[in-house]
Amino acid sequence: MCGITGWVSYERDLRAEAHVLDEMTATMACRGPDDVGTFIDGPGALGHRRLAIIDLPGGRQPMTVEVGGHKVAIVYSGEAYNFTELRAELASRGHRFTTESDTEVVLRGYVEWGAAVAERLNGMYAFAIWDGRDRKLRLIRDRMGIKPLYYYPTPDGVLFGSEPKAILANPLSRRAVGLDGLRELFVMVKTPGHAFWDGMHEVQPGTVVTVGPEGVRTDVYWTLSTHEHPDSRETSIAHVRELLEDIVRRQLVADVPRCVLLSGGLDSSTLTALSARELAQTGEKIRSFAVDFVGQAKNFVPDPMRADPDTPFVHAVAEHSNTVHQDIVLDAEALTDLDARRTVIRAHDKPVGFGDMDTSLYLLFKEIRGHSTVALSGESADEVFGGYQDFFNEDARRGGNFPWLVRYAENFGDDMGLLRPELNQALDLQNYIESSYNTAVAAVERLPGESDFEFRMRRVCYLYLTRFVRILLDRKDRLSMAVGLEVRVPFCDHRLVDYVYNAPWAVKSFDGREKSLLREAAGDVLPRSVYDRVKSPYPSTQDPRYVVALRARVADLLAEPGHPVFDFVEPDTVRRLVTDDSPGIMQASRRELERTLDLALWLEMYKPEVSWA
Repeated sequence: MCGITGWVSYERDLRAEAHVLDEMTATMACRGPDDVGTFIDGPGALGHRRLAIIDLPGGRQPMTVEVGGHKVAIVYSGEAYNFTELRAELASRGHRFTTESDTEVVLRGYVEWGAAVAERLNGMYAFAIWDGRDRKLRLIRDRMGIKPLYYYPTPDGVLFGSEPKAILANPLSRRAVGLDGLRELFVMVKTPGHAFWDGMHEVQPGTVVTVGPEGVRTDVYWTLSTHEHPDSRETSIAHVRELLEDIVRRQLVADVPRCVLLSGGLDSSTLTALSARELAQTGEKIRSFAVDFVGQAKNFVPDPMRADPDTPFVHAVAEHSNTVHQDIVLDAEALTDLDARRTVIRAHDKPVGFGDMDTSLYLLFKEIRGHSTVALSGESADEVFGGYQDFFNEDARRGGNFPWLVRYAENFGDDMGLLRPELNQALDLQNYIESSYNTAVAAVERLPGESDFEFRMRRVCYLYLTRFVRILLDRKDRLSMAVGLEVRVPFCDHRLVDYVYNAPWAVKSFDGREKSLLREAAGDVLPRSVYDRVKSPYPSTQDPRYVVALRARVADLLAEPGHPVFDFVEPDTVRRLVTDDSPGIMQASRRELERTLDLALWLEMYKPEVSWA
């Protein structure tokens, strides 16, 4: 796992701009703390920061090969889990390898098959290849969008990077945000290809972007598609288990310490159990880590989102699978620490609005990094197998809105009362949501003879797998890479995603519960308490001291009436959130307090040009 960046400029020799490339590369230091390298070939320049995972001494980048007197160079972020098989195939075709790294396999695979090498990869990856033979750049991203990659067209080429901050370090870019960017701050809808910053684009999952003197071209090599699922329930359960065992085996390969993120839910417990069984074959134990909060057991109150605390289930799984386990316990002071919140915002390059759940995830990753370099996460299992309440909510099933927004409105409300009226009016979020939803569902393919109910459920699944999961994957990547921790997501293996997506809802939920396929596929390796547990999302602190500390932070903003945050939020509303001590108001106001604080910190740090006229 690494950070990549670069610049193509057909009207200049970038050797004279090496210092700018160095500055762009330096912004990726957290993603790659182990090594740094750059490559310049006339109009093409690549930068790389390395987090060493496989072939620690031999996998340095940028990596080059010479073909027909021209250099072909790669900067690569991620992992190809089938690199061993590809290496053998390429060797049989005459390629000779000088390292043991998967990067060289991908590079020589490109020399053999061109950009079509992406179709042969199983993994999570984002990479850039400068091909000196035709003087073109190829940007390639994995099928599910696990690894991020952005680009910014210029008059004579392009800037690119794993994160926007690498692009923003180049003076050709602007730190400008318009209405479309602001809309993504205040509603949980991710527009594919949009990158928040004006003029910047996201390389879409399953896509190759080619940059040449004639401009930018985009080609799609994979998309979530509809096809028949001929397997019975029993065969489907068996195949899911077979896939999971193969995926976990592949994703445990590393030359550095590994661990699992354990929440006590079905998803992470399944990965923990399968990982423990796999490593036990060689006498090794898997490490597991969980997040907890001071006083969580004492303060926990069930709500519509969370029926019970995680810790008892976490400990049951750790004991059942004989892991080397550690709880990471956080307090209110850590969750409101301004340096930690600034780091989170810098990781995202924007204030995304997850509040304490973002800060706690960052602090969890930071602690884990002291023990392991690679972690397996249960992220995306809910989207793949149907784990959210929305899959069983008639209002969400009916359509007309993104299903998670239905749940979100029911449980949290919205930010509209916090924002200034003129900003509310300019955002016009209702029309934005409606337009985004219609565009998304228009791409869903319907099987011949598919019932109206099955098609409705297919749409819900499609929305989660092509919109919502990308928000969560980006969050996971940014916060883990902020501390140089590689987090792998086995449930995003494209073979599993494609297979389960096309299973009828009657197979996915044959017992009327969420994630029936996964539960039965892993039932024999789980404690009964976890097998029976109802879905519970990532934990959030219930410590009342957290909101007290938040109010104090936001009160400091009110002491600066000229602070730019008050161009966005109503000062009187913020003042009421800070001073109103009526019953229930403190806990109910925490989202607005978090939103105000994080927005203020982002404005201070980035000083963006913001326009909603």
